[in-house]
Amino acid sequence: MAHDKAGDMSKFVSQTVTVSGAVEKPLTLSVDDLKNFPVLQIDELKLTRQNGANAGKLENFKGVRLRDILEKAVVIARDHNDVKKTVIIATATDDYKVVYSWSELFNTAVGEGVLVFFEKNGQALADDEGRIAMISGKDLRTGPRHVKWLKSIEVRKLID
Repeated sequence: MAHDKAGDMSKFVSQTVTVSGAVEKPLTLSVDDLKNFPVLQIDELKLTRQNGANAGKLENFKGVRLRDILEKAVVIARDHNDVKKTVIIATATDDYKVVYSWSELFNTAVGEGVLVFFEKNGQALADDEGRIAMISGKDLRTGPRHVKWLKSIEVRKLID
């Protein structure tokens, strides 16, 4: 049912996002909590679909880097190689999921643009995106990792 466009979208609205899994400090964050982080604005981002087609006009987003949220939660790394085996799974209320590697977020330019956002084009998010969403602004095709109705961020070590 990922990104269901039919019917009442209010049932998908996310009021908080939880951070769990391989973290020292699990978090539950509201929009107000997110505003206490360093807030970033991404201006004039073009949304692009998975097939490379333009999905519409340029959009402006305000939110928090996913990396900053993960630093507050403190990713568990018992030895220095653990992070190389760590993934971050973002899940929406409609069960849409996207995945990032720790290395991608903390060691590439992509990490600079992964934004947990609460405002678009100067407005709070409407029901069609929930109150909290996520975008990967440095991806060549931004659509596939645009998570509407973001409800959770799970940190998981894949292998030992």
